[in-house]
Amino acid sequence: MRPTRLISRLDIKGDDVIKSINLEGLKKVGKPNELSKKYYEGGIDEILMIDTVATLYGRNNLQEIIKKATESIFVPITVGGGIRSLEDAEKMFKSGADKIAINSQVIKNPNFLKELKNIYGSQAIVVSMETKKINNHYEVYITNGRDRTNINLSDWIKKCQDFGAGEILLTSIDKEGTGKGLDLELLKLIQNIVEIPIIFSGGIGNMKHIVEALKFKNLDALAIAKVLHYDQLNINEIKKIINENKNN
Repeated sequence: MRPTRLISRLDIKGDDVIKSINLEGLKKVGKPNELSKKYYEGGIDEILMIDTVATLYGRNNLQEIIKKATESIFVPITVGGGIRSLEDAEKMFKSGADKIAINSQVIKNPNFLKELKNIYGSQAIVVSMETKKINNHYEVYITNGRDRTNINLSDWIKKCQDFGAGEILLTSIDKEGTGKGLDLELLKLIQNIVEIPIIFSGGIGNMKHIVEALKFKNLDALAIAKVLHYDQLNINEIKKIINENKNN
């Protein structure tokens, strides 16, 4: 059984990495190239860069950041935020991205996912889903958790799998940035739904939370941010816990 991948998540606004609680109240925590190099040298498995305001302002600001990152980082880099066309996707890949993460545009046009899959293959396409519990069920949100879609999460996961997603990045808005633990109910819900690799994000604050997450057999990766940005957990220590628990 392959160990759960550890991914450093960098939410970017302009030239800064920012951190929030429940995707609100943004605080600057560093520069993307400095932090990504730090985490790479620390042993991270992958880097995830998300332009948090790209869709809001109708642009993507990450091309130069990606180009700079690939000069000194040699693990897979996934880039998301503001990818609205095949041309946008091409720019990201040419800048050095190994995978792209799409969200708002595939909600508007699910065939966009099929088009990307046909050109680049499922292995290069991550569908990002932000979700919040509303009246005892989970709904999909877009624009960095600002806008409600009224789409049922379970239905959307199944549809994206059918349309060619290679991975799903699932962010719990209720838990994001809190450091109070993952949404275990959400993890249980998706256990029998997801057939492709799942990257889970939101809520990790200590090693106990890591161990709790590893109990879910379909969890392929953890995307972490706050505990790395504030030096609350060490990458090598986390990976040691992951390796110790991979067969449990």
